[in-house]
Amino acid sequence: MPFLFPVTEIDTKVYEQELRDFLPDRMIDIHTHVWLDKFAAREPEEVKRAVTWPALVAAESPIEELLETYRLMFPGKAVTPLIFSSLKRGDDHEGQNRYVAECTARHGVPSLLYAFPEWSAEDLLWRILRGRHLGIKVYLNLSPVYLPEKEIRIFDFIPHHQLELLNSRKMILMLHVPRDGRLGDPVNLAQMLEIEERYPDLNVIYAHIGRAYCPEDFGKAFELLRKTKKLVMDFSANTLDEAMYQILDAIGPNRVLFGSDLPILRMRMRRICEKGRYVNLVPKGMYGDVSKDPNMREVEEAESRDMTFFMYEELRAFKRAATRLGLGKGDIEAVFHGTAQALIDRVGLELYGRAFMHTAAVSATGDGN
Repeated sequence: MPFLFPVTEIDTKVYEQELRDFLPDRMIDIHTHVWLDKFAAREPEEVKRAVTWPALVAAESPIEELLETYRLMFPGKAVTPLIFSSLKRGDDHEGQNRYVAECTARHGVPSLLYAFPEWSAEDLLWRILRGRHLGIKVYLNLSPVYLPEKEIRIFDFIPHHQLELLNSRKMILMLHVPRDGRLGDPVNLAQMLEIEERYPDLNVIYAHIGRAYCPEDFGKAFELLRKTKKLVMDFSANTLDEAMYQILDAIGPNRVLFGSDLPILRMRMRRICEKGRYVNLVPKGMYGDVSKDPNMREVEEAESRDMTFFMYEELRAFKRAATRLGLGKGDIEAVFHGTAQALIDRVGLELYGRAFMHTAAVSATGDGN
């Protein structure tokens, strides 16, 4: 395994003094990307609908690098990822999804299929079962190209015929909400509540706390979500402890999951909010030219000297929220392992029978720097 990234004195101090004892010995990372550069399109996207800064962290994410990341970041812990690809139109999606399926078979980790909205229910089911996936990951950039980004709705990239299939087989849907209003957008909230009502057997995981990265993203979301019965959120790539506190308080720790969004959480950074926009502060020169990216800003060496991983910043934020809410050890275990393990076991058993239970138990164990 080639050298991946350094673990500094600051990183070790943060992990040993703040995180090691807080985190359970077994963890499931419910939100990770694996993909190979050889399957990526060489031509630029026809329509860009996503931020570009994550590409500065990693050009590809082989499964071996993901497992090595856990070894480096979580000494003494056993971490199992739920994996899926990272896709845009023009990529070799067959190759990328096939690679994820191969990783599932080779390493015994659970996975999701990265799905296109135009696939029929029959085609989607065949693709899921062929790869022994537990469901699908969808993303707004695969919506029809004629739709302006600001007008995209959830049902434009996860249509009802696919929701009906997933619901009938009690599968997992990993969903990243669209629109500038993020979690607090009224259209998003209306469709989230519609999904909860119309598809009661579907296991939806809303990524990034619905992209509530700044307080301006909240709207009336937490007040409305408090009324839901099944909706689940992960807090991947989020460092806002207020959002974590609010969602834990609204739906409880048994419906909140740890996710990372690796490989981007390898970034060395600190996040701030300015006028409702998140800004990733990064060491000068570390990630190339970021001058044209409104979500990125370089800082001088004196300010960046104590910067640690995005991963640790996310976990620090969650610890602050959990402490403020008074969560106990059992609650923390549920967030980082128990709820996700039960979900993976339940869906795997439903789709593939008891044979799945043995393959899903393999973990990546971190045993030192």
